[in-house]
Amino acid sequence: MKLNNVIKTLTASLLALTLVACGSSTSEATTADTGAAEPTATAETSAAPEKLSVIATANPHEIILEAAKPLLLEQYNVELEIIPTEDYYTPNRAVSDGDADANYFQHVPFFDNEKAENGYKISNVGGIHIEPFGFYSNKYKSLEELPDGATIVISNSVADHGRILTILEKAGLLKLKDGVDSLTATIEDIEENPHNFTFTEVNPEQLTNTLPDAKADLVAINGNYAIGAGLKPSQDALLLEQADQDNPYVNIVACQEGHEQDAKIKALVEVLQSDEIRKFIEDTWNDGSVIPATK
Repeated sequence: MKLNNVIKTLTASLLALTLVACGSSTSEATTADTGAAEPTATAETSAAPEKLSVIATANPHEIILEAAKPLLLEQYNVELEIIPTEDYYTPNRAVSDGDADANYFQHVPFFDNEKAENGYKISNVGGIHIEPFGFYSNKYKSLEELPDGATIVISNSVADHGRILTILEKAGLLKLKDGVDSLTATIEDIEENPHNFTFTEVNPEQLTNTLPDAKADLVAINGNYAIGAGLKPSQDALLLEQADQDNPYVNIVACQEGHEQDAKIKALVEVLQSDEIRKFIEDTWNDGSVIPATK
């Protein structure tokens, strides 16, 4: 009798264990089927965007970056932080020192000059657009009205001088020495000045402010400052630089040396050189004041 009781007890225990085991297998299968136990995959799909800080002047650089911002996030999971400035002389130092990932505000000669003079550890990682230089006046409606002895106000950035003087030379207003070009010419390289022009230098960001000055007969203003002041280069300039895709004054993105191949830097350049941004530039500045540098 006792033996029978033991057998019954063992049989019941084995049956209970079998049911528990079956229940566990069913539960695990259900979990696997529903995908509830996949925390790693969920974490990967919701990875936080990588942040990218870029210093830029307001117009057109900041406007172009704003257009690129959603494309960077959607296509590359890069969150763009735009740091606006109107100062030409701190962005390269900030990038060289690692205080920002990149900057977008300058053309190649300015970049080269800044790097040579200050020893900045920065790299040119891609050309984006061109802003034609224009000459404006509040006093005269055409170059023919410009009197001998006129005062021409120009940027005090030496990197701009060759460009400005070359435009004036092509217009037949002066002659430069042989062997100099838009990248190397300075005021001292003027060989013939038949109209006895006088050149006055001011900070680039102050150029538009000199237009109402009675002493300013003609003011040479870069595209970003002109459009920032409400000027339309193709309509308001008495003389406008003829820009093309090979223009050496293409505006570039610069980053710290050693970071040229960073994924987020490459993503920024790819987006800024994309067909979407090219079309945005052409549509936004359809007067030709800003021209995409990529084909």
